[in-house]
Amino acid sequence: MNSNINSFNISTDKTKLNISYIHQFLSQSYWAENIPVEIVQRSIDGSVCFGVYDNGQQVGFARVITDKATFGYLADVFIDESYRGRGLSKWLMETIMGHPDLQGFRNWQLATRDAHGLYAKFGFKPLDNPERIMRKNDPEVYKIKS
Repeated sequence: MNSNINSFNISTDKTKLNISYIHQFLSQSYWAENIPVEIVQRSIDGSVCFGVYDNGQQVGFARVITDKATFGYLADVFIDESYRGRGLSKWLMETIMGHPDLQGFRNWQLATRDAHGLYAKFGFKPLDNPERIMRKNDPEVYKIKS
């Protein structure tokens, strides 16, 4: 799947993804700090991925962890800081939410620290019953152990 606006392109072709660029961004992010490149590759292998490109150069990324039938978890969404403010995040979300393999889900989920406004435009809202949702979290998993 490809989508184009001016010099920008969004593609789901995993062979176009710049793994080192994605790893560099994610390993410095608040949600995946120090993530090893091997884990980034495995996460891409098991997800529906969206690369954002400016004349072929990757400037953004997102992935959906899904069974392609009932549930999707939106993860690792980013636009390079130098490309923000151009509507690329909104366009990326429109592309993801319109993807034919990601339709008819009963539930979508995501976690964000600072992009609530963007996701609210696409129907995301805080959990109605957060006491029903459980998780197991290991924030130290990517830390280098000495």
